Amino acid sequence: MASPRPTSRVLSRGDTAGFVLFLIGGVAIAVAAVVQAITDIARVLPNRDITLLAPFAATDAQAPLGPGGSAVTVQLDSASVTVASLQPASLAALVISHAVFAAAMVTVVTLLLVLCFGILRGRIFSRAHTALVTAAGLVAIAGMYFVPFFHNMAVNGALALVSEGTYDRAVVGTVDVFAIFAVAFVVALAGTVFAVGDRLQRDTEGLV
Repeated sequence: MASPRPTSRVLSRGDTAGFVLFLIGGVAIAVAAVVQAITDIARVLPNRDITLLAPFAATDAQAPLGPGGSAVTVQLDSASVTVASLQPASLAALVISHAVFAAAMVTVVTLLLVLCFGILRGRIFSRAHTALVTAAGLVAIAGMYFVPFFHNMAVNGALALVSEGTYDRAVVGTVDVFAIFAVAFVVALAGTVFAVGDRLQRDTEGLV
């Protein structure tokens, strides 16, 4: 069985430097995500004066944009809503959304860092690398769905409190489906490229 070629034959010094910078950047992103999540969770856990960005769809509102500051009807895309406190279920959903964000970021970065270490060791394509790329993409897609999903649950709870249960337009459709499909396409393409590369690499090594 042929052994992997040395890293020096696979990557140039510039390539190696680029991957090292990627490793450093990945660690920084993961740390920043964890710090941000901890800060956000610490801010909301006292459950006092919580402000949430609430997405709206085709919701009319009055804004002082007319002559002399007169009210003009506009349509809201989003607005900040502040409540004195949230119900336990809504608070839990908000905390979960922050925790899922951090967990998804750290997991994706960790998988990609393992991939980088594998490439720096001299083997670009392998079944393990294909699995790492695919797993990182799937985790990213899950995060893109579940973070806004749990945030929307908290927003619905806040809107119910503000309106005393009379606001009947639940926030349910704010997940960016197009972005999720775009990421899924990129993940499928990357997984295919790594899988084909692994097969071609093994075929080439078999000829040596």
